[in-house]
Amino acid sequence: MILVMGGAGYIGSHTVRHLLDNGYEVVVADNLIYGHREAVDERAKFVHADLLDPYSLDNLFKNNQIEAVIHFAAFAYVGESVNEPEKYYYNNVIGTINLLHAMLAHNVKKIVFSSTCATYGEPQYTPIDEQHNQAPINPYGRVKLTIEQIFADYERAYGLQHIALRYFNAAGCSADGKIGESHTPETHLIPLVLKAISGERKDIKVFGTDYDTPDGTCIRDYIHVEDLALAHSLAVEKLGTYNGCVNLGTGIGTSVKEIITAAEEVSGKKFPTEYAPRRAGDPARLFANNTKAKEILGWQPKYTNIKDIIQTAWNWELNRRY
Repeated sequence: MILVMGGAGYIGSHTVRHLLDNGYEVVVADNLIYGHREAVDERAKFVHADLLDPYSLDNLFKNNQIEAVIHFAAFAYVGESVNEPEKYYYNNVIGTINLLHAMLAHNVKKIVFSSTCATYGEPQYTPIDEQHNQAPINPYGRVKLTIEQIFADYERAYGLQHIALRYFNAAGCSADGKIGESHTPETHLIPLVLKAISGERKDIKVFGTDYDTPDGTCIRDYIHVEDLALAHSLAVEKLGTYNGCVNLGTGIGTSVKEIITAAEEVSGKKFPTEYAPRRAGDPARLFANNTKAKEILGWQPKYTNIKDIIQTAWNWELNRRY
């Protein structure tokens, strides 16, 4: 059985479905602060649990035959982490230590971790590979890096088997439109653009048009959530043969203006765009070298065309269930 911590969230819920579709038995644990109970596949067992409640974690392992853990449970807003670092260090770091304590107490030593390209900080070169210097520029990235280092220490001391998956920009929704991306507040570009198209927002702000990029706007690597889900199941299978980090991205950079154009083409609608000054800390380019994911995990992204990714998100936006 696989325990998916944070399995009611965006990437977690898609991963749960993928695991179930591929024959895994799954128990989902979530405190539902940001997750959606409706997003959890009915085939999975659901348990209301919290990283900061050691009793609930201990019961999880007592009552379920858990073989490995996929750990998504975390606060994940970069701006909030700057304003409220205590919240992020306490919940994400202390919570992960509580999870590891429960795992070791029940002799579970396999974990796949939801990490981030934010651990790299300002890119010194692109595409970014796993050897790139890690110098995060915000508490969110520093917390993720701290947890990666904790795993390495636990590997040496306790034999923990771990893979940290460093995502670039998660995007899209399930191909069948049943589950999707719903954050409060929403901070991701594609759903913000689609909400502007649907009239839920009055416009979309483009922060900076004078970057050293072909059209002057920031370039990012958008990876479909179902490709992320596939990578997690592959990582579970590799636990015990590889310990360490793996980038997850398409290796393709797409600019903010290209996202807007693609969204207008997919929806057949236009919407107001407001151009604003750059935001502090926004690098011009962030995209992945994904060679290691292909070599170590045997992973290959299915979605490499940004319009295909946006189409799945638009389908969800038109039929949102939560």
